[in-house]
Amino acid sequence: MARITIEDCLKKVENRFLLVNMVAKRVRQIREGSDYLVSSPKNEDIVVSLREVAAGKVVSQEAESQEGATE
Repeated sequence: MARITIEDCLKKVENRFLLVNMVAKRVRQIREGSDYLVSSPKNEDIVVSLREVAAGKVVSQEAESQEGATE
């Protein structure tokens, strides 16, 4: 299994602080019962969240609002 790195996630998110916020929020969602957005059996919630960010399945609300403004 390939390892997920912070650098993989930073290709999708502009800075580390935003990445920490996004992943922490996603971990809380998973622990409250949200389904995984990527297939990642036998991994901790934090690893699943990082994989979701790296796959582009989780985006920040700030990035969504900027996309809406440019359209």
